[in-house]
Amino acid sequence: MSKKVITISREFGSGGRTIARMVAERLGYAFYDKALVERIAKESGYSEDFIERRGEDATSTSSFLFNLARSGSGGYEGVSGISDKLYVIQHNLIKRLPEEGPCVIVGRCSDYILKDFEDSLHVFIYADTQFKADRIVRLYGEREDLPEKRLEEKDKKRKVYYKNYTGRVWGMSTNYDISLNSGKIGVENCADIIVDLATRR
Repeated sequence: MSKKVITISREFGSGGRTIARMVAERLGYAFYDKALVERIAKESGYSEDFIERRGEDATSTSSFLFNLARSGSGGYEGVSGISDKLYVIQHNLIKRLPEEGPCVIVGRCSDYILKDFEDSLHVFIYADTQFKADRIVRLYGEREDLPEKRLEEKDKKRKVYYKNYTGRVWGMSTNYDISLNSGKIGVENCADIIVDLATRR
């Protein structure tokens, strides 16, 4: 049967968000990127802009998992700090999404949060630096003299955030069902491959 949930993690500038949107549109699935931020903001009381900025903010690489383990029962009594509390809200929301219907979820540790959900496909999108640099200059208006630095900074934050809340290495192939090089395969072709895998019986 077709996969009910598809999570797409991505390197900054690789086109992962665009690919995720294409997949959702072709499959007729709900698309959770901005929509997920809106729901986290509604439940937390913080602004969407604040949620976006704190979405990759994690300075410790072990505090959350340590406190979670100390809670014993699997609850979140041990967590503290705004970033940790936002993650708890995000975690609980993502856990509920499959109950609401088929969907495509972009980032936010969704591959980890739904790792035990059998009816899912977890994807990682990456590309070489030149492809990503050219793309963010062309699409996002990044300065042409500093795109590589911007790429490095964004992905470094994602690595730390992911490690903090999952204990795993961001981008490691064993964390996903498939990893696709959008620079070589092409954005459209990546979407085609994901749709094909998701709908195979």
